[in-house]
Amino acid sequence: MTDDVRSPKRWLIGDPLPSDKLDEQLLPKRLALPIFASDPLSSVAYAPQELLLILALGGLAMLSFAPWVAAAVVLLLVVVVASYRQLVKAYPSGGGDYEVAHRNLGEKAGLIVASALLVDYVMTVTVSVASGVDNIISAIPVLHEWRVELAVVFVVLLVAVNLRGVAESSKAFALPTYLFIGSVLLMVVVGGIRVALGDIPVAESADFTVKAAELSQVGVILLLLRAFASGCSALTGVEAISNGVPAFRVPKIRNAQWTLVLMGGIAIVLFVGVTALALISRVHYAEHPCDLVGWAECATAPQRSVMAQLAAAVFGGDGTIMFFVVQATTAAVLLLAANTAFNGFPLLGSVLARDGYAPKSLQTRGDRLVYSNGVIVLGLAAIMLLIAYQANLTQLIQLYIIGVFVSFTLGQTGMVKHWIRMLRGGVSAPRSVLWGLAINATGAVFTATVLVIVTVTKFTHGAWLVFVIMPVLYLLMVRVNRYYRAVESDLEVDPVTTFGSEGDHAIVLVGRLQKPTLKALDYAIAARHESLEAVHCSIDDDATALLERQWAEMNIRVPLRVVQSPYRDISDPLIAYLKSRHEAHGSEVMTVYLPQFIVGHWWERLLHNHKARRIRHKLMLVHGVTVALVPWLLGSSAALKNRTPRPLPGQERRGEPVRPVVRRSLPPARRRRR
Repeated sequence: MTDDVRSPKRWLIGDPLPSDKLDEQLLPKRLALPIFASDPLSSVAYAPQELLLILALGGLAMLSFAPWVAAAVVLLLVVVVASYRQLVKAYPSGGGDYEVAHRNLGEKAGLIVASALLVDYVMTVTVSVASGVDNIISAIPVLHEWRVELAVVFVVLLVAVNLRGVAESSKAFALPTYLFIGSVLLMVVVGGIRVALGDIPVAESADFTVKAAELSQVGVILLLLRAFASGCSALTGVEAISNGVPAFRVPKIRNAQWTLVLMGGIAIVLFVGVTALALISRVHYAEHPCDLVGWAECATAPQRSVMAQLAAAVFGGDGTIMFFVVQATTAAVLLLAANTAFNGFPLLGSVLARDGYAPKSLQTRGDRLVYSNGVIVLGLAAIMLLIAYQANLTQLIQLYIIGVFVSFTLGQTGMVKHWIRMLRGGVSAPRSVLWGLAINATGAVFTATVLVIVTVTKFTHGAWLVFVIMPVLYLLMVRVNRYYRAVESDLEVDPVTTFGSEGDHAIVLVGRLQKPTLKALDYAIAARHESLEAVHCSIDDDATALLERQWAEMNIRVPLRVVQSPYRDISDPLIAYLKSRHEAHGSEVMTVYLPQFIVGHWWERLLHNHKARRIRHKLMLVHGVTVALVPWLLGSSAALKNRTPRPLPGQERRGEPVRPVVRRSLPPARRRRR
């Protein structure tokens, strides 16, 4: 596409891509890792922080349990990664947990998973962006007052980048993700070397104590479970690869599995390293800054993130180059981690649309061969949540991971049923099936247990909202599916409904005798209908008399019929006349010609065509009537010729090349003998 004048849309997302370029948008492993794994990798920036925050509620002594809680999170991550390797192999079509649950557990389970995943994708964007902004403010505190505005701007930028296409977005995200991995690994290694040499790094909050609540034995257990639940946020995004297998280059299954393993290994190393370093340097983090006893500026200064405190402690202060490198890459990868959702949400939306549970518009690829409508919907939902919660990470993260573990549990349970069905049906390699069954059964038990823990510990802290939104989404998908089925039944060919109209009558609607009216008459005459008449709805006797005189003076041989309109309406008298003619002539087809002005400026649309539009909409509800619009180009329409030519409807969206219009000559119309 080489237009001389580029529209703002073209500057934003680029030129359209033809459908035959779809294979070029597929991802190699080196680009698939940052685009699909940025969410679980970046979670090391907030998962250890939330784990330490919850434990600190019981006092600094509770931080001694952090290694055991972190070990439980790592074990769970290993189990989930192993389980999803089996899922990718069995269901590589991109439906992920939704497809597994829908096929093996039924429609209801599939829709529960779909609603959970939709919520999870929205929360991935909001939590990642809020955490990214949090780390930016930790490096540049003066931006604290602009927290919400920064978050909204970043979501808009993410939408724009993703609308440019999968390949371009992955290239944009690859460098920050790899820089983040490298900088955090360097921080962990340098911190470990300093510890080995006896020069233990000390965090800026090490001398602060935390206001602790008195806890009973039951309270201690609940606090540990809540800390584990918060630490499980490190698992978010693991399922994205199973939803994005179609985006990988061939061999798709093998590439997706290796990317999944690589992602899990890196995430474990970073999570363990950051948690250990935070405990060694004695980072103290509280939900409310003034709960840190000894910090005089708690009411005015923002509390710095755990990553910022670690970078300052390891690299010798918050003015060093490496401090800003760690903060910049952490903020960047957190912001870009939302891209995991921007890839998974549209893909899931397209699968739901294919199955009839979501609007068909979510199945349409945009100019850049991405599901652009899904990208826009996700962006809008994330912006609304960020504004509602003022981009507060601690509040938003309470809504997180509920949806993740709902989908985990039902997905793994569906895989168990899948393997059992294969064993009952007889397979050539029962050992591999038994191995897959054991892995997914373990995953189902683990994730179901964690789901109960997460629900109990987070419900009263804001997670109840997720349990409200998920049923609403479930009911919406059921109603959409019911509607589509009703429409399909209505449109289906059956032996009762027959077609075979006899007769062809044309009507030219006449208001005043003007050039557009004569052009409509010319079109109707050229179409060679069996019968033709002009119809005028009279709302003013003088205007009607003038029209009849002009009609006779112009010697127009088409008969002019005047229909009285005592209530000054055009549509109802015209429809009444059409129905009376239909009753008299049976299955005759009627075509109504309506002139329409074509204007060159947007404001002219406010001044023309309103009455014709209302008439057209009402005529479309009359059986046996076809509406033909006859364009009349006003002088201002010349401005349209100087603009960028627009493609045929649907051509640009589908990315199809321009095809010439096929025309064939028709024999002259024959009059039917009466």
